Amino acid sequence: MKNKNQFGHVEKIDRKRVHFINITSFLMGFAAALFAYVISSYFKEVLGTDNVGFIYLLAYLIILFILLHLHKIVYIFGKSFILHLSIILKIISVFGLVMFPVSFTGIWFLVLYTIAGTLSWTILSSILESFSVDNESGRIRGMHLSISNAGYLMGPLLSSQLLNKYGFNGVFLASLIVYIGIFIFNLIYIRRTNHKFSTKINVSELLKKVYKRKNIMRIYYVSFVLEFFYALMIIYVPIYLLEKGFTWDQLGVAFTVMLIPFVLVQYPVGLMADKKTGEKEFLIFSFFILGISTLLFYFSDSKDIMVWTTILVLGRIGAALIEILRESYFFKRIDGNDVDIVDFFNTSRPVAFIVATAISSILLLFFSTTSVFLLVAIVCFSAIYPALKLADNKSERDVRKESAC
Repeated sequence: MKNKNQFGHVEKIDRKRVHFINITSFLMGFAAALFAYVISSYFKEVLGTDNVGFIYLLAYLIILFILLHLHKIVYIFGKSFILHLSIILKIISVFGLVMFPVSFTGIWFLVLYTIAGTLSWTILSSILESFSVDNESGRIRGMHLSISNAGYLMGPLLSSQLLNKYGFNGVFLASLIVYIGIFIFNLIYIRRTNHKFSTKINVSELLKKVYKRKNIMRIYYVSFVLEFFYALMIIYVPIYLLEKGFTWDQLGVAFTVMLIPFVLVQYPVGLMADKKTGEKEFLIFSFFILGISTLLFYFSDSKDIMVWTTILVLGRIGAALIEILRESYFFKRIDGNDVDIVDFFNTSRPVAFIVATAISSILLLFFSTTSVFLLVAIVCFSAIYPALKLADNKSERDVRKESAC
């Protein structure tokens, strides 16, 4: 049975399909984590410099172009086809990395991998929305993120061990096996879920459409800031801590521990946002945590890995809260047919990476790596104002109170 919610969206949940999507998300999270914290070291080994941001800049310029036009591709081929294609591209890129280890050729395969990775997560999120209902957005998205992050949690420790024993090839080969498994699973269980987009508009019309929706623009900036944080912390934290004398074994443990909040807090907070609080207040609080933790990265000069692990965990608590709250807020404001708006929202990641890598590349020409952390902290605090201006979504408790009046 389909129900109309507070925003006028007519939706029906398909829990079986949601379950299959969550399994895919777990496997993709695990495979992505194998790569995440070794890529910057790979670039540094090939290029011989810490200033590797321009490679990410190239990749995310291409991603931005693709996402702005993705709704047109969905219009022609549908969602599941694009998901399968993106995973095939990942398999090709990882196979190329196995065949051309630690080389300039490998950099191009990593660029392809980054592009395909963003595309697969974007389209998987859109497919999930097609089988969800808004009044359960917080818990559905919270469970989805918790499951994908459980997979992600397993990656850093295994990745660091493979890197120490077998080099980059060990990491890439393990990832290749996982992606082949993901492709087979998706062919069997995520088929005929095309949900072809019913309206075709150009980029300028899309931008005008979104700009009129002020709360969408505000949550877009919230998303931009979170992705800005991820962009620079993923690139420069491993490089910075390795320069301070820590080993990959130590970092593997620290990076695994720091991801625990993503598994523990996202579903409960999403459920609470649905039932009692909405998202706005938690968002404001979370950006304070994120900004303070990044400032600690700038000011601390500790040689103790436990101190850095504590700072990393604090930052990831803030990031985990923001991640589920932005997802819950945004997907309550749109439905499964708003493919164009979903694609626009997902441009926050490439836009953030483009801006972050461009600014950091210039910054590092004149200042040390720690200047990047100060930049990130300032940007994190800048999101508090748009979060304050958000119109809060009604929780189930609010709806019941209105019904009782």
